[in-house]
Amino acid sequence: MFPAAGRDVAPIVGESFSTEDARDRVGEAEEVMRLAQIAPGMSVADIGAGEGYYTVRLSPLVGRRGRVLAEDIVAETRDRLAQRVQREGLDNVAVKLGKPADPMLPRGSFDRILLVHMYHEVTEPYEFLWNLREGLRPDGLVVLVDSDRPVKRHGMPPRQLLCEFAALGLTPVRTARLPHADAYFVAFGIAGPRPDPRAIKPCRTGR
Repeated sequence: MFPAAGRDVAPIVGESFSTEDARDRVGEAEEVMRLAQIAPGMSVADIGAGEGYYTVRLSPLVGRRGRVLAEDIVAETRDRLAQRVQREGLDNVAVKLGKPADPMLPRGSFDRILLVHMYHEVTEPYEFLWNLREGLRPDGLVVLVDSDRPVKRHGMPPRQLLCEFAALGLTPVRTARLPHADAYFVAFGIAGPRPDPRAIKPCRTGR
């Protein structure tokens, strides 16, 4: 029903992109959350949350009136993150097991959906985005961080990324280069209706 990826897909090599100390030294999370304009009271989904680098930093930022949903598709990773959330007393965080092509988000629930250094591992990008965008509120944003390098090297060429999101009616509203390595930031908003899966035109612009 959905188009195939039509490009390389990076394997999941582990739940940790980099050490948290190393990421903090370059101010990664602080900068991404600033660019994403995450504020107290927001509902935020952290997709492919892994060990919870963003989850535990989002929790105090959205505050007691906000909420964070941390999702991962690896059951063991989800379980370890749930233990961390409990250990750190993050009462506004829920942890969920999703599916590779469906993060299983409640419809129209989130102000921000974060995809940080994980989109290149999505095996069915069109089906994944088709399901994911239903979790956004009408004025919500999908916030993506990835590296400007080939997918096989665990990156996502921006041209390919923009094409795939456009195929699902998602358009960039904010872009930035990030201060660490070759990473970049893009925030996408809903620009049109969700297409019928059979009408999605796959991109062929990169590997």
